[in-house]
Amino acid sequence: MAYSIQTRLILLFLLFSFAACGTTETAQQETVETEYPTVDQIERPLPYAPDVPMAFQRAIERETRSADGTPGESYWQNMAVYSLTAEIDPETHTLYGSSEVRYINNSPNRLEVIVVELAQNLHKEGTPKKDLTEITGGKTISHVSAAGSELNEITIMDRWTQRSAGYIIEGTTMYLFPEEELRSGEELELEFEWSFSVPQEGASGRMGRSRDNLYFIGYWYPHIAVYDDVYGWMDDPFVGNAEFYHGFAEYDLTVTMPGDWIVMGTGEFLNPEDALAEDYLERYNRAAESDETMMIADFDELDQVTRRDESGNVTWRFHSEKVRDVAFSATKASRWESSRTPVGDLTGDGETDYTRIHTFYRETAPLWSEQTEYARHSITFLSDYMNTPYPWPHMTSVEGAEIIGGGMEFPMITIIGDYNNAGAVRLYGVTAHELAHMWYPMIVSTNERRYTWIDEGYTSFHTNEANIDFYGDRFDHNDVFDGYLRIAGTDLEGEMMRWSDFHYPGPAFGVASYPKPASVLIALRGVLGEDLFMEAHHELIERWAYKHPYPWDIFSTIENVAGMDLSWFWRAWYYETWTLNQSVADVYEDGNETVIRIEDLGDVPMPVLLEITLEDGSTLSERIEADHWLKGFRTKDLRLELPSPVVKVEIDPDNHFPDIDTRNLIWERD
Repeated sequence: MAYSIQTRLILLFLLFSFAACGTTETAQQETVETEYPTVDQIERPLPYAPDVPMAFQRAIERETRSADGTPGESYWQNMAVYSLTAEIDPETHTLYGSSEVRYINNSPNRLEVIVVELAQNLHKEGTPKKDLTEITGGKTISHVSAAGSELNEITIMDRWTQRSAGYIIEGTTMYLFPEEELRSGEELELEFEWSFSVPQEGASGRMGRSRDNLYFIGYWYPHIAVYDDVYGWMDDPFVGNAEFYHGFAEYDLTVTMPGDWIVMGTGEFLNPEDALAEDYLERYNRAAESDETMMIADFDELDQVTRRDESGNVTWRFHSEKVRDVAFSATKASRWESSRTPVGDLTGDGETDYTRIHTFYRETAPLWSEQTEYARHSITFLSDYMNTPYPWPHMTSVEGAEIIGGGMEFPMITIIGDYNNAGAVRLYGVTAHELAHMWYPMIVSTNERRYTWIDEGYTSFHTNEANIDFYGDRFDHNDVFDGYLRIAGTDLEGEMMRWSDFHYPGPAFGVASYPKPASVLIALRGVLGEDLFMEAHHELIERWAYKHPYPWDIFSTIENVAGMDLSWFWRAWYYETWTLNQSVADVYEDGNETVIRIEDLGDVPMPVLLEITLEDGSTLSERIEADHWLKGFRTKDLRLELPSPVVKVEIDPDNHFPDIDTRNLIWERD
């Protein structure tokens, strides 16, 4: 077992006091035989319990969260119901939007202010940004009302001195002050009208326009911020780096476009009969029953797909529930392919359920001819691996070269680059990655603005598992480890628990968000074993589906399921930039025993997984638990009576752990 820092200090104090009472010779003997070294003999830093913020501790006291990692009996979430409309003028690239929002205060608190995110203001001159950003003027707000009363923009002084109703815009955040506080259990009706010029690479390449034939629209509407039981309002600004933390809501989305544009968006497509011409409606319906890729509209058919109204426009309607966000694409040059894929028993009736797969890509993206297959495999594999069926009516991939190079996820829809230069293997990988985000953070809804490592780390881990399943031996753990190990232990590295937008310039944010947390999950699986790890993995999703876990909920859930104190693991990997460096230092004979000396040269304490090969061809496994290193030692001698001489000793032969120096993991007899 692992001891807390307090327990270790008490034990060390008692041992030191006992030794001081005897003669010098006795004291030396006691030091040799004791299980723990004295304070001055501790050879390494010892991990102590993770820091838990006071705000999170208060949530446990209020019983909205629990010390064992389960949502508390008093857990609550505020909710919203959106009715959104959007129309784009392709001549000016201007989006005109309006919304009606019903915001429900399920918290026990009165809300004097409603916080709203205006992400497009990243593109406004003077708004703080992490990188160079196209200036388009940001979002123009033309109407805001609360409870039927028109609200105007006010100054901070107006609010402080006169308690004026109205709103204040500060960067990407709107602070909205209705005339009356929103009491617990009550609802507030809000209305917004706005417009903005669609950037080419908007929101740091997460939305935008390309070649006058494609729009991908995300980060686009006034979005009510999260008010949660730990920190209250989440009003950290969007500066173009760390992504979003959004609450679950219900959405009706209506998009109107000229008739030569095809639209797909978050939610169930409600009016295919109104939007699609007869032949293409028939293909659309048949694709829903097809296990093979079907063509709904080819490149030379795109001007015939829609059923236009008298003005030459088409209105597309979508509805979604329990999603964090909505996005949509509009294209007039993309081939539309479709299929279905199994997700498991979503409804609990014992039957296999399916979701639609849609793919939109332009002629300049030939690798995308396999994209529907990539998406089918990803959704089916991940549904099984997560033990949580994909819950929504479709998953759509949109090729968006010149908007994005990699990929960006939104509920039910993703935009991905053409990958012409990166190749098909990389295209499958980014597809699996963006679709894995449908579970983290779209189902297990985490605060990406502060803890990007949760959703990106879990997703990078899941991406590698999908790659291994799709490509077999072409992928292994090193495909994750290598991204972390390139800066591990250097001044370029930052702690994973550092708030995401406050990482050092350079690779620190990316490594702490993607490959390191994925590497640590692989290492955790090595500590717990496959079965126990997967039990904890599935339980985490089960507990926190459609809720908002913080890091300490995750840590406690895993400890609760595993029945282990893993505080040393969290501290060493998540709060520090310590590294793992285990070594086979020596192998020698001592009488009838073989001595295998293991040195732990790094500061991360981890079990040592040994495979020992004997001259007669047999092998045996030994394990040194992390507890030995947690006592302060750096060496461990294994003394074994063996039937045959040792010819090889290897640490971690199955490559569970990201060790910074693999050269000293193997000893072989000359």
